[in-house]
Amino acid sequence: MRKTNTGFSLLELLIVVAIILIIATIAIPSLLRSRQAANESSAVANLRTINTAQVTYLSSAGGNFGTITNLVAAGLVDSRFGGTVSGYVYTVTTSGADYTADAVPASSNTGRYGYYSTPDAVVRFSTATSLAPTGQAGQPVQ
Repeated sequence: MRKTNTGFSLLELLIVVAIILIIATIAIPSLLRSRQAANESSAVANLRTINTAQVTYLSSAGGNFGTITNLVAAGLVDSRFGGTVSGYVYTVTTSGADYTADAVPASSNTGRYGYYSTPDAVVRFSTATSLAPTGQAGQPVQ
């Protein structure tokens, strides 16, 4: 009786690996864009949360807006806002009866655009043209 060797040849394995690499090359950029879009959507929603927290803080703090630290201490926003949340870094700058809440991407891989909001509670694209779509700097997010 003769034994036959069954299995895959080296050429067949190389072809399968090449096909997997081609599929990965096509899929990975799409996955990165999807993650960026999700992070950007989350940034806009988080700025709206900060706006709501500011209104609540305003009524309990004698007519003054609060920084991120103040909002966290008052229990109005989550403590993770002190760091990076969904690829964005959040800051709130206060000046008496005015504030600006900024959301800036932590890196170019986590988001393409920056956002900000003021007491009018409208979330806008960043005024820095490098963090806004062409011709949209300072415009409201639709």
